[in-house]
Amino acid sequence: MDKQQLIDSHERIKPFIHNTPVLTSRLINEMAGADLYFKCENFQRMGAFKMRGAANAIIQLTDGQKRSGVVTHSSGNFAQALSLSAKSLGVKAYIVMPNSAPEVKKQAVKGYGGILIECEPTLEARERTSEKIVQEHGAVFIHPSNDDQVILGQGTACKELLEVHADLAYVFSPVGGGGLIAGTALSAHYFGNDCKTIGGEPFEVDDAHRSLKSGKIETNTNSNTIADGLKTQLGDRNFPIIQKYVEEIVRVTEEEIITAMRLIWERLKIVCEPSSAVALAAVLKQKDNLRGKKIGVVISGGNVDLSGLPF
Repeated sequence: MDKQQLIDSHERIKPFIHNTPVLTSRLINEMAGADLYFKCENFQRMGAFKMRGAANAIIQLTDGQKRSGVVTHSSGNFAQALSLSAKSLGVKAYIVMPNSAPEVKKQAVKGYGGILIECEPTLEARERTSEKIVQEHGAVFIHPSNDDQVILGQGTACKELLEVHADLAYVFSPVGGGGLIAGTALSAHYFGNDCKTIGGEPFEVDDAHRSLKSGKIETNTNSNTIADGLKTQLGDRNFPIIQKYVEEIVRVTEEEIITAMRLIWERLKIVCEPSSAVALAAVLKQKDNLRGKKIGVVISGGNVDLSGLPF
């Protein structure tokens, strides 16, 4: 994936997305000993960066494919993103969600016009149900993170950030399925000035950290983290990009995630979900190495269940 593909993807999706604001906090800067610029994808349509990749992937389909519709499996944000993108483009979207997904996210999918199909909360059940819909309806499967067009779309958030602050030394991004950090790393490489990408990941689901160390895609046996959006694993499309362009992945504790989330709510005065706070938690953990630097932080989304806040 090259620079021109990122530029083309951005132009393609501009009518369907928001160019989200970049916020700063003097107090958080003092805590970090650096200048932090938060790219606020919680203000994106449907509340998360995933709108970008979903829109890019659907726009690239042929007319025939669009008539048959699209399908994905997702426990949350990509489900909403594909539903809204499909609705905006007049395409039918089948959304496979585990029956354990938060009710607020199921309702959001329905509200955006997605056709909700629930399944058992296992990856095998999600994949099997998605494949059944492909067979029965001819729908095109779009993976939430392991798809070239999705990765390119997600990279446009960092591209926008670098258009405002071209001299960032680092960009920090959460790591879940790998689509956001892969896209971010591509944009940092092509549009930054020696800008490095660092990932943040919970200790409880540290498969990406281990994958970089071992050189192969690792899995998690545990998924006990508050950062519910980061429980997915890397894929064969995004992992090579991460290997090539991501400097390191910093692991953070559940307590550090909650502390960072609270800081964002209190100091930036914005709603963010736990997965988003992982990037700031990683910055604060690495602050001794970042003193005096200009740093971008991707706030990936704000779709949080307000009845289950950790503070």
